[in-house]
Amino acid sequence: MVRTTDRGGDFVAQATTLARDISRDIDCIVLTHYADRDTLDTLRPGETDLAAVLAVNRAVAAELAALGVEVFVQRADRAAFRRWMLGRDDTPQNRRSWIDRTKLLRGAAALAVLGLEAPAAPRPLTFAKAPGSIADRLVASFNDDEGTGFEELAQALLGAGRSDVLDLAVRKLAERQGEEFADDLDEVLLASAAGARLGPAGWAGLVTLPVALPAHQVPDAEAMGDSLLRSGAVAETVEIRFLAGWRSPDALAALSPMAIRRVLLDCLAGAEPADFPPGDTDDLAKQGFGILLGIQFDWDIPVWDEIAAAGGLPDADDAGQDESPDEARRTALFNRWRGAMFDAHEGCVPLALVPPEEVEAEIAAFLGEANESAGAIDDIRQFIAVAQREAGGEDIVCRPEIIGAGLELSLFTAAGRFLDSFAMPAERMPGTSEETLRLIESLVRVVKDAPEG
Repeated sequence: MVRTTDRGGDFVAQATTLARDISRDIDCIVLTHYADRDTLDTLRPGETDLAAVLAVNRAVAAELAALGVEVFVQRADRAAFRRWMLGRDDTPQNRRSWIDRTKLLRGAAALAVLGLEAPAAPRPLTFAKAPGSIADRLVASFNDDEGTGFEELAQALLGAGRSDVLDLAVRKLAERQGEEFADDLDEVLLASAAGARLGPAGWAGLVTLPVALPAHQVPDAEAMGDSLLRSGAVAETVEIRFLAGWRSPDALAALSPMAIRRVLLDCLAGAEPADFPPGDTDDLAKQGFGILLGIQFDWDIPVWDEIAAAGGLPDADDAGQDESPDEARRTALFNRWRGAMFDAHEGCVPLALVPPEEVEAEIAAFLGEANESAGAIDDIRQFIAVAQREAGGEDIVCRPEIIGAGLELSLFTAAGRFLDSFAMPAERMPGTSEETLRLIESLVRVVKDAPEG
């Protein structure tokens, strides 16, 4: 941990060394500027050496800015900080993680707060008018196993509006290596076009929610988007702004990478994207799917105070690949929200929040699961029909029991005579256990306990 001391410039040197060490692993960072000792003591109790903190901030910002890391600065605000802490545990970790999204400064304005001048901006890439050689460079960088330079070149071409180069690169790759490789390049370009180092958090990207729409009445798009954001299923560090109206998956699939970039820029400006306007709800209902379009900002920006306290960045290997408790909680909240939408809109099924280039695959996977579900539903209906014949005209009831991740259905006559049982493992259920139970309730009367004969 880098702490302030009275040993001259030692702590500044330590902070500078740490900043240099982490620079290759981060794209941006937040530094907190403290105007006075009282504010410093409010946010970091016990810290009163304001001059030392300001010196560290200046040294760290100068080092990182020179190494190409974008520096954000927030002015510490005691009132805003106290409001943010409401409902949170008063721990050093929570105190250090505070970010005031509404007042982040960046670029020259951020550095000026710290008493620094912005370093000279790197010269932007320039391109010849003829697209051939540039397209060759893009194909070569795409084929590079190390992937060096591709994203930088692709982003520069997208920023310069060079759709001629992008289109030519895809055609060249198709001629040289086949359509499959060309499709891969096109998908990667679509992904690059949907996100860029823009926006208040330093990165902005398009996000979509494909939804299987009911045929009889299409839900209100704005209300559905708002309900998702209120559900708690979206991470606290993620901000999503949905646009009004439903949009067509087919229209999205027809957009080029350059058109996707224009959609991103329009969304960032708060304008309706000319390349991807809302679709006709009647047509979308007939097609079966609609899309909510949004712009997403990632506020999970590294905070210098946290890094300094830990003595470095978290070890990525320590995180593991298992779902964290917070991720599991959000997954459960999202599934609960999906169930509520299904119930409220009679069969409406939101799929998952995905970037634009993944919409087609998400819908295809849903249709594949739906085909499997149709078979499972037929099995349940047939099981009930056989039991009804065996009941000889008596009313029948079903006692479902959740066993592990699956279900066991036991059918009885209302008078208590056992008829049959049917085990359904999780992989054969037409949905979650809750969704399957709702389906069963629509087919037969469900009871909590087996009737007594």
